[in-house]
Amino acid sequence: MKNIFLILVLIGISLAACSKQNSEETTPACITGKIQNFKNSTCDKGANVKEYLFQGKAVYVFDPGTCVADMTSDVYDSGCKNLGSLGGIAGNTKINGEEFSNATLVKTIWEE
Repeated sequence: MKNIFLILVLIGISLAACSKQNSEETTPACITGKIQNFKNSTCDKGANVKEYLFQGKAVYVFDPGTCVADMTSDVYDSGCKNLGSLGGIAGNTKINGEEFSNATLVKTIWEE
């Protein structure tokens, strides 16, 4: 019984490792590069990069966290084109004229 449990745990760990690797492989290289630079300019808590499906395309939201009031989260497409910013002093909630609340979260790519 212990052997079966151990085998199941090892299979679970292997599958988790594979899914993380696949996640990195599907993230565009320019986004991966932006994440590396972004890590050096974020707040100590709450910073993250998430992938969303928005207007039929993958977009990436770079949220710097909450160390300063009124910070914005930049939104990029898969070619690293900046589509706009969310939040800030104006409280912007739209990208390309559409409410970003219509976006569907795909996955968290990185978080502090």
